[in-house]
Amino acid sequence: MGPPRVGAPGVQPPPISVVARVSLLCPDLLFGSKLQGALEAAGHEPVAPGEDAELLVVDLTDDADARIEASASAGLPRLGFYSHVEQDVRRRAEAAGFERVVPRSRMAREAAALVDAML
Repeated sequence: MGPPRVGAPGVQPPPISVVARVSLLCPDLLFGSKLQGALEAAGHEPVAPGEDAELLVVDLTDDADARIEASASAGLPRLGFYSHVEQDVRRRAEAAGFERVVPRSRMAREAAALVDAML
């Protein structure tokens, strides 16, 4: 009998260390769960807004001004994403101090890489 392998019955995979705690302000449940999955797969720990984190990801596709204002006092670097047809939202977020603002489609494709680049 050889050494136990990961995936064999009763053998647990090695623990994955958390790269960073990432706060998600994304009320869209479907897209939010997609982001959560991508971040977890990259070793990050998604947390709710207000919890200790190294980065805040903000959905600016709806109610952008309220979310820009609500996130201003977070004291964290902010990564926002917006609808590609609303360039004015990108400009307002950048003017409000967001470190990075990208279209939602890019966030869907590159969420983990974008977060990694900001840490």
